[in-house]
Amino acid sequence: PEHRVAVSVERGVPLLLALLATLKAGGAYVPLDPDAPPQRLAEMLHDSRPTVVLQTQRTPVPAQLVGAAQQVWLDQPHTWAQLSGAALAVPGLTNAQLAYVIYTSGSTGRPKGVMNAHRGVVNRLRWMQDAYALQPGQSVLQKTPCSFDVSVWEFFWPLLAGARLVFARPGGHRDPGYLHALIEREGIDTLHFVPSMLDA
Repeated sequence: PEHRVAVSVERGVPLLLALLATLKAGGAYVPLDPDAPPQRLAEMLHDSRPTVVLQTQRTPVPAQLVGAAQQVWLDQPHTWAQLSGAALAVPGLTNAQLAYVIYTSGSTGRPKGVMNAHRGVVNRLRWMQDAYALQPGQSVLQKTPCSFDVSVWEFFWPLLAGARLVFARPGGHRDPGYLHALIEREGIDTLHFVPSMLDA
């Protein structure tokens, strides 16, 4: 429990599965932005000391930054062939255990890890559900990079409420025209924007 698992996967179902698998196994995920400069990735990996790095061929973490962590390639068939199909039971998990570590820029310009426990995540999700009553049949847009804390509720709130989760394409969060078309096409009714993007 609470082993840190670095995740470098593009936005989409494989990313969500990597996060859920980490949490179910009792680990804490450390999201890595595949577009981050190598120096920032190096500082985050040095600070968080993950035991495992989940990645794909499209979003590899430079080998020299991984250190002693086990590298798992999620898009390689041999990775899945080696796994047992047995359900994993992790005794002793509590809501006080670490769920994730997300790095901010920090006041010094160096990445600073912000940790949140399962109970903090659940508290936020329950508050949002009580306040906004997301319903099955509604659609939530997941467009925030997983290295930002807004992504946490974008990923998990629709799962809690039985709503539909729609992923923006990788990099799509920077394209107002694409987002507008996606919102229209998918009937998105729940999403998060900063004012500058909303104005665009």
